[in-house]
Amino acid sequence: MEDVIRSYENAKEEERLSTNNARKVEYLTTIRAFESLIPVSCKVLDCAAGTGAYAFYLAEKGIDVTATDITPRHIEYINKQLAHKPYKIETAILDATNLEKFNDASFDIVLNMGPFYHLTENKDRNRCLQECLRVLKKGGLLITSYINKFYVFPYVATSDSRYINRDLAIQLYQTGVLYHDDPNCFWTDTYYASPEMMESYYESNDLEIIDHFAQDGISPMLRKVIDTWDENQFGIWCDYHYQTCREKSILGASNHAIIVGRK
Repeated sequence: MEDVIRSYENAKEEERLSTNNARKVEYLTTIRAFESLIPVSCKVLDCAAGTGAYAFYLAEKGIDVTATDITPRHIEYINKQLAHKPYKIETAILDATNLEKFNDASFDIVLNMGPFYHLTENKDRNRCLQECLRVLKKGGLLITSYINKFYVFPYVATSDSRYINRDLAIQLYQTGVLYHDDPNCFWTDTYYASPEMMESYYESNDLEIIDHFAQDGISPMLRKVIDTWDENQFGIWCDYHYQTCREKSILGASNHAIIVGRK
């Protein structure tokens, strides 16, 4: 995970969901779904909180949130922001595949929003899920985000002609895995899943799937157009996306997606 941590240490994750309209779609869709999924009277673990976009949103609603992340810079950023907030969030630098800091059945909701992107080994993905489930109460919700392997190649190939590469296309389609030292790597160690694969992970861990939706759909692909729209036009787009984000064809073409299961 060293290269993954290094990658995030040198990026500005705090700007990822807010720098333009196309990126905002992911955040706005997710918090809209959270409205019906996460009650105020619950305890939430955000086990890969990044720089806290969702942790802060939930805490501001009065929800008890614990935020952890494997990247030290992210936790440092959250702690600095908390110095100016009227509420507290417990924070820790932690690997989502090892949550031994927490007791069994400690949380009503576990947000697993990011680890799957970078767990290139199946055993590590299963370990992450098992740890999330261990600290989750019976009847609680596990909310996992992932990047769709069917989206990735079209996006990178149309963004940069260097990635119009047959080997890269085959690798992404067949394995969904890319390592930082691969000759065609465009990011860091990553795992890209399909909606069917994620549902299989949940079903094999005896989770009842209660929601599965596209966070941003094809919005990043259309960013040059979406970023020219005024507030009203953008609002229409977001409303349309939310109404259709659970359609299988849109879910299968989305960049980011979320699957929700009840323990």
